[in-house]
Amino acid sequence: MNIAIGSDHAGFAFKEDLSFFLKEIGFTSLDFGTNTPESMDYPDVAHPLALAVEKGECEKGILICGSANGVAISANKHQGIRAAVCWNKELASLARKHNNANVLCIPARFVSIETARDMVRTFLTENFEGGRHQLRVDKISCV
Repeated sequence: MNIAIGSDHAGFAFKEDLSFFLKEIGFTSLDFGTNTPESMDYPDVAHPLALAVEKGECEKGILICGSANGVAISANKHQGIRAAVCWNKELASLARKHNNANVLCIPARFVSIETARDMVRTFLTENFEGGRHQLRVDKISCV
């Protein structure tokens, strides 16, 4: 499975660690930046990553910033994206099982790298349950 990964400056160290972790657990990744810890604007990473997931170039995405809110808001502007801000593996699990989330947004300033790894592993291995949840997911898009 090809996973898109990206961050702003606040999430840079997490992105670097999680890129290695993805390879370690058997996934390939496509890095959307940023490539330094220098200050930058999170939409410059979130939009290209969301577009790659929306187009099917990557099956899922991981975005990291300080609070995860900025990257989630940006990614969710795309009709085919369901980006979920998560801060523990239970939320990551529910985001997949109940919301069919396809982008995990991690708040680097509020979780440990171990928690981030647990969320990534969970997010990438859980399946959408469908059923009554599909009816709700179908109502999300504004188009």
